This record gives sequence, C-alpha cells and structure tokens, in this order.
Amino acid sequence: MNDRRKPSRRKRREPIGSRQMESLRVFHDVARALTSSLELNALLGSIMEKMEEFFGPDHWSLLLVDEEKAELYYALTAPTNEPVPEGLRIAIGDGLAGHVAETGNALIIPDVNADPAWSRYAAQHPELNLHSLACFPIRHGERTLGVLQIRNSELDLLPPESAAFLRVLCNYAAIALENARHVRLIHTLGITDDCTGLFNARHLYTLLEEQVAQATPARGARVVPIQQPHFSLLFLDLDRFKSVNDTHGHLIGSRLLAEAGGLIKRMVGPEHDAFRYGGDEFVVLLRGLDKPAATKLAQSVNDAVEEARFLSGEGMALRLTASAGLATFPQDGTTLHELIRSSDTMMYAAKAAGRNQLCVADGSRPAAAQPQGSRHRQE
Repeated sequence: MNDRRKPSRRKRREPIGSRQMESLRVFHDVARALTSSLELNALLGSIMEKMEEFFGPDHWSLLLVDEEKAELYYALTAPTNEPVPEGLRIAIGDGLAGHVAETGNALIIPDVNADPAWSRYAAQHPELNLHSLACFPIRHGERTLGVLQIRNSELDLLPPESAAFLRVLCNYAAIALENARHVRLIHTLGITDDCTGLFNARHLYTLLEEQVAQATPARGARVVPIQQPHFSLLFLDLDRFKSVNDTHGHLIGSRLLAEAGGLIKRMVGPEHDAFRYGGDEFVVLLRGLDKPAATKLAQSVNDAVEEARFLSGEGMALRLTASAGLATFPQDGTTLHELIRSSDTMMYAAKAAGRNQLCVADGSRPAAAQPQGSRHRQE
C-alpha cells in the first residue's frame, strides 16, 4: 500500500509587506472615523490627512460639486498656509478638475515633462513648480460629488496599487459626503412644514429662543449694550379660510396655503424667516427690525396678500386677506412666550376690528393695539 501523502493543495501565502500593513492601518483609521462622527469637515479632514500622510504631496485640494450651479468649489486645501480660494468656482467641464468631474474618470500625469501640453502649462506657471499631477473623482453611484487634486507626489515612484489606494480614499470621502447629505435632509425634514415648504412651529421656538438669548445680556455681565438690539414677530391669519376648504375642498386649500406661504417668504426676503404656525396661521421672524421698520414691512406683506390672485395657473384667481399682529423685542416682551402672546393678541385684535388689517402692540400699554389698517380695506 502506497503510504506517500498527497501534496498539499494549499497555496503559499506571501507575507504582508510593511507598505500593505500601512495601507490596512490607514483604511482602518478612516473607517473608524466614518463610523464615529457625522461632522462633514472633520471626516473629510481626517481622510485627507491620511492621504497626505501616505503620499506626501506638495499640494492637494478637495473640490466639491455644487449640483444646482453645476460648479466646483474649494472645500479643503493644503498646505494650510495656502488659504482656500474662497469664491473661486470652476464650471463642470472646464479645466482639469472640471473635466474629471464631468467624465467621472481619473487623470494621472506622473511626469508633466513627458506630456507636451502639460509641459507647456508647467512652463507658463513656474510658481507651481509642477512635476506631477493627479485628479480623482469622488463618486457615489452615478453622481460625482467632488474631485481630489494632488500635485507633486512622485507618482512615478509609487507602486501600481497606489492609484487604487487613492480611489479607495475617494470612496471613503464619497461615503462621508453622502452621509452628510442624508443628515442635512433629515434635519431639513424635521424643521420644515410639508404643505408650504416653510419652517414649522417647532423650529420657530428654537430660533426665537436663540434670538432672545443673543439679545439678552448674560446674568451678572458687567458690559451693558449701548443700544438694545431689536427684532419683531409678525403673526398672520388668513381671513375666512375655512370657506375656501368648504367650497373648493382640502386639496385646493392646501395648494392655496402653499402659494400664500411662498408669497409671504418672497415679501420678507432671505434675511428673515417665515413659518407655518399651524392651520392657516403664518409667523415671520423679522431679524434686526425695530417697530417702525417692522411695521412698514408687515404692512407691505398684508397688502401683498390682499392684492394677489392665487391659483391663477389653475384658472381660479382666488382672493385672500389676512389679519396680522406685530410685536417687537424688547418693548412688547422679553421672553419667547411673551413675544408670541403679544403678537398673537394683536392678530386677534385685528380680527375683532374687522379683519384685513395689521395691529401693532403698544409696549407702553400691555395688550393695547395700534391699528394700522389696510390701504385697500373698505369700512
């Protein structure tokens, strides 16, 4: 009987080299960072720090895609003594970074002197001291989220797997960017009213608390502001809105609310915040406006509601009016609840006075109203 043992089929394992161990360590560190934080700048900084440690480039830049404008903008750059070029944007398709963002394909030039076009570019820009250049897309699925540019990393001296290593780091960056997008989306959904797209009442309380805190000197503070900062709160309630729902149905009512909310937001502009408080009530936080300035803007909002014809695109041209109440910090309240109560009381005063008008709180007489009326209102 043949006692010879069959040769082992097991393949011989090559020992892991120091460079491979270093790669694994970097992957581990980046993966741990991805699962320990959702703070985008910290994550991207950690990923780029590992890239810099591993490849040692003279200079690198991380550009992110602004999808609405189809442009790239600088998010991070190194060395740190070179500031991020604020305001500088690159159209998708323009230049090296724009081309990589558009095509989704990496571009690696180990030696610019071996490429006539890049040799001329290097000669035209001696301040860059350009020897090598690499540009990698940061992609999630079919979308390009950003571009990584690396300059003078001695790419020709690196092993072939280095490009694959860079792509993996770019994939990590893509995960961080996509996670941050989801976090922003969840946050937006949590503070936004579904019907109108305005902020919701929960976010009103948050912002109002912040506004009061910023405008109120800390207890025990020795420095008293020379001039008390102002802001105002405007409450608007659409007059006889229930009749719209009764006549046209709740679907038309919801569309009308959305159009009315959009009009209010356009009238107050981006420097102020508009909210749907509930039902057919809206609130506007007028930042930095004292009573005269806030009254002027509030009256223009009320007039705009009266003059508008809503749902014209659906052949309806519905008309609305609003009753509005205005209160100002600190004359009409020094706390969140006092301000809300003052402006809400003024809104009900406008309702009681015949609707379609603005009533302004009189801080010298609590709960007293100064009716402003409407230039189009008929008594």
